[in-house]
Amino acid sequence: MSTEPAPGSPDPDDTPSDTTRTDSAAHAEAEAAHAGGSDKAETNPINPYGMPGRRFRQTPFSYGLFGGLGLIVAYMLYIGLQQAWGVLLSIIIAGFLAIGINPMVVRVQRLVKKRGIAVAIVALVMFIVVCGGFATLLPPLITEINSFVDALPAYIENLKGNRFINDLNEQYQIIENLKSAASAENITSAAGGLVSVVGVVGGTVFNGLMVVILTFYFLAAFDRLKDGAYRLLPADRRPRAQVLGDEMLTKVGNYTIGALGIAAIAGVTSFIFMFIVDIKYAYALALIVAIFDLIPQVGATIGAVIVSLAGFSVSIPVGIACVIFFVLYQQLENWVIYPRMMSKSVKVSDLGAILGLLIGTALFGIVGALMAVPAVAAVQLLVREVHIPRQDLA
Repeated sequence: MSTEPAPGSPDPDDTPSDTTRTDSAAHAEAEAAHAGGSDKAETNPINPYGMPGRRFRQTPFSYGLFGGLGLIVAYMLYIGLQQAWGVLLSIIIAGFLAIGINPMVVRVQRLVKKRGIAVAIVALVMFIVVCGGFATLLPPLITEINSFVDALPAYIENLKGNRFINDLNEQYQIIENLKSAASAENITSAAGGLVSVVGVVGGTVFNGLMVVILTFYFLAAFDRLKDGAYRLLPADRRPRAQVLGDEMLTKVGNYTIGALGIAAIAGVTSFIFMFIVDIKYAYALALIVAIFDLIPQVGATIGAVIVSLAGFSVSIPVGIACVIFFVLYQQLENWVIYPRMMSKSVKVSDLGAILGLLIGTALFGIVGALMAVPAVAAVQLLVREVHIPRQDLA
């Protein structure tokens, strides 16, 4: 038996719901309270503080005001970046070094099973290598300085007997000018400059220690930092970003290991050659060759020039032998050693390497030169795997 509505009664489907009635009534009550200034607005569950008014009128003054505030905030950010640039640069360098050293930590971790122990072992090995390098370089440097100081009086006596120097002294009063320059005021100024130099050296040492500490902190928390960075991305893009990021980190790490291996081969080979031809301080010079060999494109040439000059100081045949050796070795390095060591890393074009080297050196100095090629390799990977496919689909 069906029940039909009585004539004249409203259709149930046309009757507003309780929720609609409640919302309408509440809205009407809030408007009434707002218009009449009653106290009901204070207890209204929808708008307990009353109905919002109209938006403020947008005027040229308001646009200019907010634009000026934006410029002030941007300028304050610029000043803040200038003040913190030294710290930010140390963080960037430490992060890059951590990426380069991480593959070595991973390989050690496969043996010791714990990452903290692996980081400690790598840190100890690097500390021993650096200390060994300083222990090798400092004694020859101190010896050469002492020899120069001991021979300085003889040099001065020889200058006194030189007719050309005496003629210059009579014409330009060189000795008198030197005596006047050696006044107390100038000595005080020189001492102040020396204090400034000591301060700069101290600041450089402090920044270096901070970079080292941050590097090993980053290494200890490398996986956690990497996973946290991936979680900042949207969930649908996270898997592809993780694949690209891991590939980029792997390539940069492989490049760093390959560069260290090539530098070590250059240093050992140079040491053997200098030991055979009897060049003094062969170990120190070999370490210099290895360090400069880390710099792409020009580092190996600089190291070869330094050793060749040391060879010419021994004798002309030894200097010629140094030139021939380094020309032949660089051909071997460029065509055999480098391709084999870098077979797993991202290949970087010559133009990209040169441009990256110039930009990196201008921004970060010698550290930028070391970071240039890995950075260019990472950028090329992103361009090849992300930008170009998007342009092909456009």
